[in-house]
Amino acid sequence: MPARSQSGAGGLEAPKTPPRSTAGIYPLSEVHRGLMATAWTVFEGSKPEPMQVEILGVLRGARGPGEDMILARLQGTKPDYTGVVAGMSGSPVYVGDKLLGSLSYRIGQFSKEPIAGITPIAQMLEVRNLPIQTIGHGTSAQEASAGNGKAAEETSGGMTFQAMETPLVMSGFRPEAIALWQKKMAGTGLEMVAAGGGSGSSLDAGKMDRTAAAAVVPGSAVSAQLVRGDLEIAATCTVTYVDPKQLLACGHPILQAGPVSLPMTTTDVVATLASPLNSFKIVNTGATIGAFTQDRDAAIRGVFGETAHMIPVKMTMRNGTGTKTLHFDVLDLPTLTPQAVMVSVYNSLLQTNVSTAMTSYHIQGTIGLDGHEAAPIDLWAPSGESAPSQLLAAMQTGEEFSQLYANGTREGAIRSIDLTADAIPHNVQVQLISARIASGDLVHAGDTVMVEATLQPWQQAARNVRIPVKLPARLQAGNLRLLVSDGATLDRALHQPRFGAGPSDLDAEIARARQMHRADRVYVSLLAPDAQGEVQGQAMAGIPLSMANALEPMRSSMEASLNGESAEIAGEAPAGGALSGFKLLKVHLETGSGLN
Repeated sequence: MPARSQSGAGGLEAPKTPPRSTAGIYPLSEVHRGLMATAWTVFEGSKPEPMQVEILGVLRGARGPGEDMILARLQGTKPDYTGVVAGMSGSPVYVGDKLLGSLSYRIGQFSKEPIAGITPIAQMLEVRNLPIQTIGHGTSAQEASAGNGKAAEETSGGMTFQAMETPLVMSGFRPEAIALWQKKMAGTGLEMVAAGGGSGSSLDAGKMDRTAAAAVVPGSAVSAQLVRGDLEIAATCTVTYVDPKQLLACGHPILQAGPVSLPMTTTDVVATLASPLNSFKIVNTGATIGAFTQDRDAAIRGVFGETAHMIPVKMTMRNGTGTKTLHFDVLDLPTLTPQAVMVSVYNSLLQTNVSTAMTSYHIQGTIGLDGHEAAPIDLWAPSGESAPSQLLAAMQTGEEFSQLYANGTREGAIRSIDLTADAIPHNVQVQLISARIASGDLVHAGDTVMVEATLQPWQQAARNVRIPVKLPARLQAGNLRLLVSDGATLDRALHQPRFGAGPSDLDAEIARARQMHRADRVYVSLLAPDAQGEVQGQAMAGIPLSMANALEPMRSSMEASLNGESAEIAGEAPAGGALSGFKLLKVHLETGSGLN
């Protein structure tokens, strides 16, 4: 192996600053073994430093058909010590002042030498030449993501080349929330979380800094924000190419999602941590300088001054001692948004002094959608379940959000998420253990009967709740069933499952969500032998035979359902917590007038 020196190509001393991207490119056809080059990256601070690179050869088709990779050995005191560093991907490599490509791949782990794969610049420039367009409010979820969600990995001759990790900074997140993120992101290349910090106050989130943008050069560190504000998740890599309008970075995809819209920030490298397993950069994200608009196989592309489209989230936590509100924005990308929302909500619930193993949560709020009325959220997460109540609340919130976000008929963007979480310092589970008719024996149509329900709060004395029920005068003599139940059981009775149906229209989903009944109330419903239908999320009880016949051909579609029994709410009362259970009562209606 040739003796190592700090000189650049041809034995000349390396320049003090990286060459301009306009100086030209070094053709792949002229690359050969023994060629000496210079790479630039940030080890500390914001100023790129040079390191010598010895070219070992070109691996034909190593990145795919017709996509070559240049194999190189890094030389110098720092790369000898740190090896190939996560966050170094995108570091530009020059032969003289000609741009050759970017350091992008490493070979396995525990390597004794800093061997790296270089993505040729010609392949990266294909991303630069794509039309500049951003994901706007009218872009659908399907159009926004075409990626496979896997970390880039190439195999050649039994050796595995893996894209240098883009380490994530998760600022403001507790270890439990970070562990949940890593579980959800396993296999995507975004599960590695490195130490670091965010850009500061949420008040300045998204504010464009053109002065900071002008200071970005090849070799600078930049970050793509997945979440920003009071909470922050950001992926860091290195700039390869810069022109007045845009930059290219990474030399490999983050998710290969295609068109994206992610805030682009400057990054300050606090330190580079050397590790036999995986060295990485410890960073603070900085000022917003634009938006990343493309996430492709050979590079990610950022546009200076562009504003990223994000989903604003307001999360208010209330308890007996006060109120705390967090403001943060979440990326709009199908492969990541539901997970980012869920993990951010989970972390928000963990970050209060009242949060304990016995704390229950009641979450209410709305999801705003362009072109539609807001969809409500009203859910309970009792303590004492198989998982922590904070996690249950976050998972339920994520599921409610995903049903709307992933709806195939949604055309507009998610406008906002506004949630309020009430922390309750005890288990809020309430069990319905019995129910009976407490009024007289004679029952007639038009009477008011008294239903008595016995409720058992968690580890408390049982209590009785009396609910007056007015029987409709239209009822005929005979047997009548009463359903005493929680809200979820009532919803299942009102909204029958439609087997084999396709996805519901978004308006129907919102209508159904607005009709869901509260979990903290006990309901008494009449089960009459009349047909009940549901059309586009709207439940209709006691429909006439002619309408039932009209709905019958539509039952197999996503538009309608039909049930031979009609449920009609006749009374309700507070349950004092999240109720579960149901009881069926039977009364016999006699002919004639009742006593009341």
